[in-house]
Amino acid sequence: MGSIATFFVDLKILVTALTTKPPTSDTIGSVSLLVEQHARSHPQDVALLCEDEVITWKELNDRANRVARLLKVHGIVLGDCVSLFMQNRIEFVVQVLAVSKLGAIAGLINTNLTRQQLVHCITLTESKKCIFGEELSEPLNEIREELALKDGEDYLFVRDQGTQPLPNWAINLDSRDESIDARNHPESNTVTLGNRAFYIFTSGTTGLPKAAVVSNKRMLPPAVMSADALLRIKRTDRMYNCLPLYHGTGLMIGLTAAFHAGASTVIRRRLSISAFWDDIRKYNCTCFVYIGEFLRYLISSPKKSSDKDNPVRAIVGNGLRPDIWLDFKQRFDIERIGEFYGASEGNGGFANVFNKDCTVGLGIAPMKLVRYDVANDEIVRDGNGMCIEVEEGEPGLLLIEVTKKSEFEGYTDTEDSDKKLMRNAMREGDLYFNSGDLMKIVKVGFSFGQKHYQFVDRVGDTYRWKSENVSTNEVGEIINNYEDIIFTNIYGVEIPGTDGRAGMASIVFKEGLDADNINLSEFSAHVIGNLPGYARPVFIRILDELPTTTTHKLQKNDLREQAYHLDKVDNVLLVMRPGDTVYSKLDSDFYDKIIRREIAF
Repeated sequence: MGSIATFFVDLKILVTALTTKPPTSDTIGSVSLLVEQHARSHPQDVALLCEDEVITWKELNDRANRVARLLKVHGIVLGDCVSLFMQNRIEFVVQVLAVSKLGAIAGLINTNLTRQQLVHCITLTESKKCIFGEELSEPLNEIREELALKDGEDYLFVRDQGTQPLPNWAINLDSRDESIDARNHPESNTVTLGNRAFYIFTSGTTGLPKAAVVSNKRMLPPAVMSADALLRIKRTDRMYNCLPLYHGTGLMIGLTAAFHAGASTVIRRRLSISAFWDDIRKYNCTCFVYIGEFLRYLISSPKKSSDKDNPVRAIVGNGLRPDIWLDFKQRFDIERIGEFYGASEGNGGFANVFNKDCTVGLGIAPMKLVRYDVANDEIVRDGNGMCIEVEEGEPGLLLIEVTKKSEFEGYTDTEDSDKKLMRNAMREGDLYFNSGDLMKIVKVGFSFGQKHYQFVDRVGDTYRWKSENVSTNEVGEIINNYEDIIFTNIYGVEIPGTDGRAGMASIVFKEGLDADNINLSEFSAHVIGNLPGYARPVFIRILDELPTTTTHKLQKNDLREQAYHLDKVDNVLLVMRPGDTVYSKLDSDFYDKIIRREIAF
């Protein structure tokens, strides 16, 4: 009976998806309105739990209203950008909702960023204010002189543990101050789906981080899909969310999905493998949001007799690879895996609404898979210059057509947006978003005649490590700022037992400098001080000169293939060992441990 019931639910969801017209841009809607609705209909239900704090829907809405009122006093109006630089905690959510209530745009800054990248992100979005957490005062203070923001006016401080005083260059922002009016704002009922809600930063194939535009229209439908079609949750459910809320998966697929359903959310500042299942049981969480990398960490932990003794029914996320999919599902007794595929700046994606194993599910926008020459990093075209569709089951580059239903909102920079688009791809006059990813169609058994897809790999220079997309040009440019370096070539290399690719840098130092006389401590400090952890190269190869193509482009293919393998490389290799802060020479003993999967990067 259970399988028959599931069949009809699946069928209903499919019919609804095929027949429902997408909402128009002028429809009223935002994440803050969801919270207002719950605050009216069930005010005392728990909305959020984090550490020792529990907050109801009414309390969450009231606190957001107070912050929004302060933002209004400071001149924030519809369309203004407010940068938000804060770790995962309830106050992060309060600030996001406050900005949303005014129809302003929250610029969600990666909390790992420092110096040049941090300056760039705040400046790029023309932020009028910067709300920051006590816990991140120091990196923000380091760059204040490089920003256009004014001391004592534009920096809004949100207390955390209370161990640091309010900086003399910031204004205190207290959402718990009951002297501030907590009534709803009339602006909330004028914010439309077409209005911009967030800037989510993503690394492209060149340059510094780009700000992907996320309107309410692009934010709310994925949340609805996550809650109703993938997780199938209700008010009585509770979600566990340890993903960074400055990213689309944690924010839209996780938090906003729970908001749509009226379910409560447990927020954790960061993932803890050792505490994960204890937290799940403690808070009685029935679902959680994931990325594939941390599921690999979970399944790599020692097996326990209590593995199946958990309340989780469904999970949603992306990046769960086929090699651990079934083992994870069976070991922890997970009923539904809502794997999806999408990009912060993309105009479409895939969703595993039918709970088929090892697939990202159905396409939710018109798309094509076309032939791609990975070795030469280029699209294969026919005699007329058009792309060639691959055969079913063959990997191909994913192109998503830009239509009224699948609009491309792109980045804040028009030039960056244009680089992601392909015109005249399949026929004259068409327009497609180039995902930069290889996908393929897979057989999954009966699925109402719908094609299911599987992610294969990324192409080009950008690689993925520690759940982040890393731009090779961006990393190379920052490392090149070290005065003893002539040039750097960055690429991703595979490490056994890990997801994605770790960064590797082939470097040419100035004449007279080599592996024996470079200042490794100083160089390492430069890398650590200017790059977030996920973007720091794990391996360094010291070269006399960089190989280039006949058109003077950096040649990566041979370097990527040789990687850090001692039997293929004659040059000196360095490695940043886990827990170390200085690069050291890669010797055969440590290399063998890497290959045997004994090192956890």
